[in-house]
Amino acid sequence: MTPAANELKPVLVFDSGIGGLTVLREARVLMPERGFIYIADDAGFPYGGWEEQALKERIISLFARLLAEHDPEVCIIACNTAFTLVGADLRAAYPEMTFVGTVPAIKPAAERTRSGLVSVLATPGTVKRAYTRDLIQSFAQQCHVRLVGSENLARMAEAYIRGDTVSDEVVLSEIDQCFVEKDGRKTDIVVLACTHYPFMANVFRRLAPWPVDWLDPAEAIARRARSLVPKVADAVHSDNFDFAVFTSGNPDFATRRLMQGFGLRA
Repeated sequence: MTPAANELKPVLVFDSGIGGLTVLREARVLMPERGFIYIADDAGFPYGGWEEQALKERIISLFARLLAEHDPEVCIIACNTAFTLVGADLRAAYPEMTFVGTVPAIKPAAERTRSGLVSVLATPGTVKRAYTRDLIQSFAQQCHVRLVGSENLARMAEAYIRGDTVSDEVVLSEIDQCFVEKDGRKTDIVVLACTHYPFMANVFRRLAPWPVDWLDPAEAIARRARSLVPKVADAVHSDNFDFAVFTSGNPDFATRRLMQGFGLRA
């Protein structure tokens, strides 16, 4: 659906599943005049198991269709795994479009830590990405950074936000490597380097062996997008947007209900 001539263009938020809703929630607060289109590539979820070249080709191909159909003002890639892999390729393939990426919040973590012990909780794909290593090299050389790649947390977060029960023991087994004690110091910041993970932050806090700062990048991503989206005086929020598209074409009832809770038609 392309905007009518007198309508503001929408903001497109893209994620492998429903994790990007954490970013959409913050972006809406900062851009109330804009309509939003949420794209969940649930047919490809989770991205962690994909071969890199195949995933690149999939995402670039998806965006050819998404940009033609929706003509957004800006695209927010609310997925660390996707953006650290294909962000540069998207910008090269579609130079007329503005892409706001999501990368592990290693720089702010390095600036805030007092103990010097920082953990990055991510998907295996984000952990192994050279992009992530470059962030550590550029901004956190003075810190001890532990990269923790979870195979299962993204799936668990999707289940959790839909209302399913998640075992404390299983969650703890996914996050326990984040907690490091070294020379009398303890990890004091854990970077949530997957947009799905903030949905489970309260569970993480409850299970953590000691208090840490769970760093959620959603607000920073939204602020960056706001800085790139023109503010229009007397703009009226369009009713033609605020919907979600699932690449499977078949979101279940719990997912549709969740979308409604975020003000989106599925």
